[in-house]
Amino acid sequence: MKNLSMREYSALSAALVLSVLSALSTGCGKSATTTTEAATLPPPQVVVETVEQKTVPIFSEFVGQTKAFETVEIRARIEGVLEKLYFAEGSPVRKGQLLATIDKREYQAKLQTAKADQLKAEADLEQAKQRSDVVKAQAEVADAQAVLSKAQQDLRRMRPLAAEKAVTGLELDASIASEQSAKATVDARLANLKNIEDSVKYTIARAAAEVSAAKARVIQAELDVSYCDIYSPLSGIIGFKDIDVGNLVGRGEATLLATISSADPLLVDVSIAEVDYLTITNPKGGGHPSAGRTIELMLSNDTVHPYPGQLRVVDRKVDPTTGTIKVQVAFSNPGNYLRPGQFARLRAAVAVRENAVLVPERAIQEMQGVKTVLVVDETNKAAVRTISVGERSEGNMIVLDGLKAGERVIVEGMQKVRPGSEVNPSARPPAE
Repeated sequence: MKNLSMREYSALSAALVLSVLSALSTGCGKSATTTTEAATLPPPQVVVETVEQKTVPIFSEFVGQTKAFETVEIRARIEGVLEKLYFAEGSPVRKGQLLATIDKREYQAKLQTAKADQLKAEADLEQAKQRSDVVKAQAEVADAQAVLSKAQQDLRRMRPLAAEKAVTGLELDASIASEQSAKATVDARLANLKNIEDSVKYTIARAAAEVSAAKARVIQAELDVSYCDIYSPLSGIIGFKDIDVGNLVGRGEATLLATISSADPLLVDVSIAEVDYLTITNPKGGGHPSAGRTIELMLSNDTVHPYPGQLRVVDRKVDPTTGTIKVQVAFSNPGNYLRPGQFARLRAAVAVRENAVLVPERAIQEMQGVKTVLVVDETNKAAVRTISVGERSEGNMIVLDGLKAGERVIVEGMQKVRPGSEVNPSARPPAE
């Protein structure tokens, strides 16, 4: 017997194993059929696909979790009894939508009191501005100045007369005393006027300050009343309620009522290898994907999100320990269909293979490290073929050796086939 090559030996071994497995499966269950009955059995029905040759992209995958673009905790900012909730758990809410109300009667009463205090303070300020005491003091100063003016005129007439001895020295002294007394009165009245004016200024300033304080209390009371109605600060999806109607909220801390997340765009944080980052991105585009290279979101049910991703944030440095860089990718998510916290795989094309021979992954069988396929020839007979494969591309494996374009391989029904036997092949039905 001539020496067999390694490839022929592998093919022969795989064929023998398939034959043994087929014989064992036939022998189990029902009793063995006769040779005559076996000859009359129709060929087994199998599904085949044609090996293609085309240019395909090579993808890298990165595992991550979805996260919201914005997340806001809805909390009670004041103390009170939760009166009503206006949202359905897990439903969409819009920005400005009323979500809850807290009993506001106590705060409305405080607001009315604050408004009354403001009116009183404004009235006191107006009264302080009347300046009646100042007007009276000014009139007294004017009277004293008039008396002083008359005394000065009398003294000026008296001095020439006294020089001519027309009046006595006693009359001159009396005139001088009158002028000095009138001057002292004016000084006293001016001092009193200044004191009154200073007092009025202080009273007006204090009244104005009280008006400002009263207005601040009104604003605070209005805020407290407004906090009783809680509105959504953004559009998104609201989660489960964290407290029921009728409970006291806001005592000592801002009680959490519910949480809202906006997941449009939907974000995914992943760490990618440095070489993949350099391959995916364009150095002239500030870290954005290169032309023709898209980032896809693969969901946990192996479906592809219909909207491509965009690099939103790229970390400032590469982790020297792992050789990876953290990036954040944003995906359009109309209606917040995808939710934060979902498992996600990002897929991006990192290379292109020209004229690659492709075989469906489902057609490949592996035993003891040897990969084989069942090939159906022109006479519809199956044969085992050993192949070597390279990279994966969209459900196919790139064949490096063992197959050529145009050949048919079995993808379903392989367990019913014996190498060398006839089969009844049919094409895979088109996907719905």
